[in-house]
Amino acid sequence: MVVYAGQGDARRSMALLWRAGQEREETRPGPKPGLSVDVIVDAAIEVADAEGMAALSMRKVGERLGRTGMALYTYVPSKGELVDLMYDRAMAELPAEYDLSGGWRPAVTAWAERTRAFYLRHPWILQVSQARPVLGPNEFAALESLLGILRATGLRPARVRGVVALLYDFVRGAARTVAESRQAPSETGVSDEEWWRARASLMAEVAPGFAERYPLARWVESEDDDQAPGEPFLEHRVREAFRTGLDVLLDGIEAAVRAARP
Repeated sequence: MVVYAGQGDARRSMALLWRAGQEREETRPGPKPGLSVDVIVDAAIEVADAEGMAALSMRKVGERLGRTGMALYTYVPSKGELVDLMYDRAMAELPAEYDLSGGWRPAVTAWAERTRAFYLRHPWILQVSQARPVLGPNEFAALESLLGILRATGLRPARVRGVVALLYDFVRGAARTVAESRQAPSETGVSDEEWWRARASLMAEVAPGFAERYPLARWVESEDDDQAPGEPFLEHRVREAFRTGLDVLLDGIEAAVRAARP
């Protein structure tokens, strides 16, 4: 399931994201309303965290708040604007800055690890397409934090843009694989263990001589890091690949930095 941001009214969406005019509304005399944009968005995030993006609806959010779905439309005009607000509000969890005292490489490593953990806390965010950014303040703040690290490399802006895209794609991809593996049992009714066991038992029958036919596939599986107790096999492999892949990416950035020096 892919969700595109910015499907609501552009002016209303941007005004809600940046809270344009909110201060005037908050200072109006009279009783304070029982609902607010922030309360609604927090409840929507709770729904998406617990049940996934497919379960998200104005009615479901209203039920979580003890209200009807119609009661929410005074604050958030449609689900389109709600998704934008959810995405941007969740992005506020990411650190605004990283410690550069040890150099840019440890800082990028910390950024990658925290961002991957963030996606796994809110896997629905991975379903929001990057083709159309939300353009909210917290999305820009998250970008600023990574740019603050990469500016320390001394690379030119055009090169940094490429590095930013590469890092985000890498981290999102690693998180998406884990998120999908966690979702697969409930979506298919078959656990990972059952799925692999059924197919592993059939390989010798349907593909005799597999090792001789695909020797490099056997070779690449010939060594493995220690798997943490209770860690699912695929998550272990993704964690291993994430660590190795990040090291390779950082080596590549270092090479680019050296090549750019006069």
